[in-house]
Amino acid sequence: MTHPALAENHVAVITGGASGIGLAAARKFEAMGLKVAIADYRQEALDAAVAMLGPDALALRTNVASRDDVEKLRDAVYERFGKVNVLMNNAGTDGAGPVLGSLDNWQRVINTNLFGVVNGMQVFVPEMLNGTEPGLVINTGSKQGITTPPGDAGYNVSKAGVKVATEALAHELRNIADVRITAHLLIPGFVWTHLTKAGRTEKPAGAWTPEQTVDFMLASLDRGDFYILCPDNEVDRATDEKRILWAAGDVVENRPPLSRWHKDFADKFKAYLKG
Repeated sequence: MTHPALAENHVAVITGGASGIGLAAARKFEAMGLKVAIADYRQEALDAAVAMLGPDALALRTNVASRDDVEKLRDAVYERFGKVNVLMNNAGTDGAGPVLGSLDNWQRVINTNLFGVVNGMQVFVPEMLNGTEPGLVINTGSKQGITTPPGDAGYNVSKAGVKVATEALAHELRNIADVRITAHLLIPGFVWTHLTKAGRTEKPAGAWTPEQTVDFMLASLDRGDFYILCPDNEVDRATDEKRILWAAGDVVENRPPLSRWHKDFADKFKAYLKG
């Protein structure tokens, strides 16, 4: 089975669509017969993506942190295609840093990663609800928004917010009579994108390609999964599940926060992981 929104001549809007997971999704959707609109902040990347997608694709430079920009994106898509069936809020950035780090970096990351998703949902979903065709909302989260490893607290906060907001949207949608729209949280593993290259020119063996991630996403949607928890070549599903359960156990067992990285619990976590 395929999600009914992923049908020929339906329309997909993808933010952060000029590279990485977003571009891989755009190419896959086009191959499935959908019309695509991609939004990205980087004009050079948009130009390269359109050359790959072809003239039927709509591309618009968009700062998802700007409500005006997202509204202009909506208006351009409806003017061009007349509808939206798939909304993929995928735009993201990193580098917010520690809790006591730069406020400017925190605001930049949260405005893009969290408010970019909120803007996308609030601007597009009401219009999608007014339509008569099936709809699909996919928000790109992160495992760091669930297990919250130390190092980039602002990024973790932004992605934890995406998780909570997407869960809330799914709940609100399922309580609307005869709703035709579902919401899902994409939780990538280690994926080779411009955000993860860190100066490297060759894909590490442990990383998945964006195409692998999108294929896994589509298979998960076929199963009706809300949490699209992606493995990669380093970490399997079982390991992810244990890490997530350990993080929740910090609260339930009243351990120190982030005990997985605490010197008094590191060996216990390793034993738990092996068990």
